[in-house]
Amino acid sequence: MTRGYWCPVLHAHLPFVRHPEYPEFLEEDWLFEAITETYVPLVRVMDGLLADGVDFRLTMTLSPSLLSMLRDSLLVSRYERHIDRLVALAEGEIDRTRRMGPEFEALARFYLDEFSNVRRIFRETYGSDLVRAFRKHRDAGKLEIITCGATHGFFPLMDTVPEAVRAQVQVGVAHYRQTLGADPRGIWLPECGYLPGHERFLKEAGLVFSLLESHGITDADPRPTHGVRQPILSPGGIAFFGRDRESSRQVWSAEVGYPGDVDYREFYRDVGWELPLSSLGDLVSDGLRKNVGIKYYRVTGKVELDQKQPYVRAWALEKAARHAGHFMRERQKQVARDAPSMDRPPLVVTPYDAELFGHWWFEGPDFLNYLFRKLHFDQDEVRPITPSEYLERHPECEVAQPPMCTWGAKGYAEVWLNPGNDWIYRHLDVAAERMVGLARRFEHPSPLEARALNQAARELLLAQSSDWAFIMKTNTTVEYAKKRTRDHVARFTYLHRVLTEGGIDEAILAEFEERDNIFPDLDYRVYR
Repeated sequence: MTRGYWCPVLHAHLPFVRHPEYPEFLEEDWLFEAITETYVPLVRVMDGLLADGVDFRLTMTLSPSLLSMLRDSLLVSRYERHIDRLVALAEGEIDRTRRMGPEFEALARFYLDEFSNVRRIFRETYGSDLVRAFRKHRDAGKLEIITCGATHGFFPLMDTVPEAVRAQVQVGVAHYRQTLGADPRGIWLPECGYLPGHERFLKEAGLVFSLLESHGITDADPRPTHGVRQPILSPGGIAFFGRDRESSRQVWSAEVGYPGDVDYREFYRDVGWELPLSSLGDLVSDGLRKNVGIKYYRVTGKVELDQKQPYVRAWALEKAARHAGHFMRERQKQVARDAPSMDRPPLVVTPYDAELFGHWWFEGPDFLNYLFRKLHFDQDEVRPITPSEYLERHPECEVAQPPMCTWGAKGYAEVWLNPGNDWIYRHLDVAAERMVGLARRFEHPSPLEARALNQAARELLLAQSSDWAFIMKTNTTVEYAKKRTRDHVARFTYLHRVLTEGGIDEAILAEFEERDNIFPDLDYRVYR
């Protein structure tokens, strides 16, 4: 008998990175790594579950910028070149690792099989169109796909120009409809960033629900009776689901969670940093070392990288199965504890960044595969469910007002507003105000003016991506993040000037359109 529900949510998002002005570009690898290590492995798991009649449920954000890249012909062709290079590297590794011992040669053969399988699924099974793969599982009723802000703009810090928040929502929903052929019911608020009153933008776009960090529910007014064990309905008419910290921490925490187990694959030791550059071939054609995805060592323990022990795939899979069983039993305990005091089955919501599964935690997709199978075959107390299904079964929710909140460090806006990135917002606010002014000024633009107006909107949206502020905070590719912010603001400023003063140069406009070609059907009037 079903006593409770588990709602897994994977947030799949990457910033829009596309550089046709270069033959290759390092940051495009973010997409290529995610396809190889996360998106295709997740599709492979879902394909296997569907073929075996496992009644699984999964919810995923596919952000508009990610969907755009997955359908971009230039990026798709570059990914196909990338996976071909990985296959070639793995073939060469088989010969090299014979001299290192049988355990390394076996791993090289594993990587050759893995990359070849990923290439086959991507190219042959789905015709180089992973959106088609996700649609298949949505149409089968197993996967709920939700949308996001158009370019993952951080809504709480955009509220000085409310039209900018509205545009992020409207463009995201419209792009979902164009790409996936349906209307989304839910939205992932970028960085789970919520500000009271923003429901009006979600309601206007036809959205029904969203998700918040735990304190967005537990600190709501009045305090909900059952905390995050069931959604609340805000006075603005949007249902909010809250993150369960216990189940989330078991998975994402590298310190106390599953990914830190000694038998899982070590992320930080990669042959891209160890092989001679000549052996890496075209994967590092610019001469800059990077991770390439072949890693021969396991976590081992808290030892230096050069003390790591060889990765044993069978041990890792055994641990993934064991951890899946542990996770299931813990959820059974949670629902058994909470069910007697509730008038409906309790709900455990566990949102994660999708890239945790496969990219950061290599065995993550295997864990999900084992977990869904155990939930289906080994018990009937906890059932996976999507937010829409839960609301259909239990439409009545307590009414409460969530506070301003986000996920991330300390649970508020510090990650996206701090001394390392606060300089960007005055430029973004001015650009947003100017975009609203342009949209209201140009009632009947000429065809060239309309193109410039639409491109100005694209440049603003791309500049607003929260990824740039996040990168500046985490101190990774900081110069790239700064350059992206400055370049988009500069292109917007140029377009604003020529639109208000006259003298649009069609050649310059065409260059902007080719470089930043996201949302080809965008209509600047969304800013009115």
